[in-house]
Amino acid sequence: MPGTRASVRVGAAAEAAGVHVQTLHYYERRGLVAPRARSAAGYREYGDAEVARVRAVKRAQGLGFTLEEIRELIALAEARRPSRQLGVMAQRKLDQIDEKIRDLRRVQRALRQAVETCRCRGDLSQCRILDGLGDGS
Repeated sequence: MPGTRASVRVGAAAEAAGVHVQTLHYYERRGLVAPRARSAAGYREYGDAEVARVRAVKRAQGLGFTLEEIRELIALAEARRPSRQLGVMAQRKLDQIDEKIRDLRRVQRALRQAVETCRCRGDLSQCRILDGLGDGS
């Protein structure tokens, strides 16, 4: 959003940020963003900086960061002093993603094998895919 514009209400701010109003309110409750001000009638007002913050939160979520981790990232950014913590957090997240990928590949191999060896032809009592999913009785 080039330039600075007047404050907008929650609906317009959410639309500009590409989120639902409920998401913006949730981020507020979690302390990730705050309205710039309140109107005389008590309506929340947001400006370009708040909309940019919401977009940044969504981008960080897209990279796999939790809201708590994003709160830490925001604190680091607001501190405006050198810190290796950002790199440490990013590397930790990358390591977690690598582990998830390994886990998903294991699951993929197991499911592929079950699908490829399934010969039940509709007889669920013979289905290898459903093996182990019984009711436990």
